[in-house]
Amino acid sequence: MRRPTIHDVAHEAGVSISTVSHVLNGTRPISAETQARVRAAVEAQGYEPNARARQLKADRSFAVGLVVPDVMNPFFAEVASGVEEELRRQDVLLALCSTGAQAGREAYYAQLLRHRRVDGVIFLSGTGLPAAELSTLAEGESVVFVDERVPGVEAPFVGSDNRRGARLIAEHVLSQGHRKVAILGGPPALWTAEQRLAGYREALLTRGLEPDGVPCVAGDYEREGGRVAVRTLLDGPGDRPTALLVANDLMAIGALQECRTRGIAVPDELSIAGYDDIPEAAILTPPLTTVRQPAREMGRAAAHILLERIEGRPVPRLTDFPAELVVRESVRAIGEEEVRSV
Repeated sequence: MRRPTIHDVAHEAGVSISTVSHVLNGTRPISAETQARVRAAVEAQGYEPNARARQLKADRSFAVGLVVPDVMNPFFAEVASGVEEELRRQDVLLALCSTGAQAGREAYYAQLLRHRRVDGVIFLSGTGLPAAELSTLAEGESVVFVDERVPGVEAPFVGSDNRRGARLIAEHVLSQGHRKVAILGGPPALWTAEQRLAGYREALLTRGLEPDGVPCVAGDYEREGGRVAVRTLLDGPGDRPTALLVANDLMAIGALQECRTRGIAVPDELSIAGYDDIPEAAILTPPLTTVRQPAREMGRAAAHILLERIEGRPVPRLTDFPAELVVRESVRAIGEEEVRSV
């Protein structure tokens, strides 16, 4: 049997060959109805585009690299899912690279992807360090940063309003009567950690509390790091706090596990607030009060911006999604008597 051709697809869908080409290659806006007809015809005919011919004709690889700190982190996994959804819609291959938040591996993948001639790279830094290899990649290739800014490296950025999100959740905790609060921050070198800490401090000042007097321990955005950090706080001098502001959900889960090990009831004895709203946050016991970042939407936006940039179209330098407070059961209201008794 002969292989079906693009002519067969066009005939089946009742459109021109050029329309089929535009739908498959994403080279021109086509109505959703026509796209659906073309894709249905592709499936019905069993048509497989000649990828090599497509690459040579467009002088492109139709492949994009995605660099993440940790594929096991649910937030990064959600971003990756959004990226993959958009690339699949445009028939572009995704090459996934995990760095373990190590500077050497970030530099390695920046260099590797540049030499492999992918069309572009979506980069989520786990270090915040402007490696020379990353700067070179950004200068010579289409690059979009997601979630984490890298100082000194210029490229479009997709993120959410971390400062406002942290301020919202800190204001909520303080509105529940908590005055003896402590902070489990993120890695100090990361822009997201700095922004969230700034948001917490703004909320504290608004409530008349001196931020420098609030215990603060830097964590690593990992579950075990949350356990270690909360041990430092709970075993330190002074009164135990009544609430913890934790810079991401994974550390908040670690803190919750450590409290359970120590027999500290959450939220009856200690309230815990996270950040990110990973899927696990809603099914914890108790469900976690947190800040939602639209990770999947951020991934889709980053992929769309990258593909537009590859095509030479103008793209925004900054795409900032709103952060949303999600109130669940891990933070409870307390009265003045409880504050004094801790």
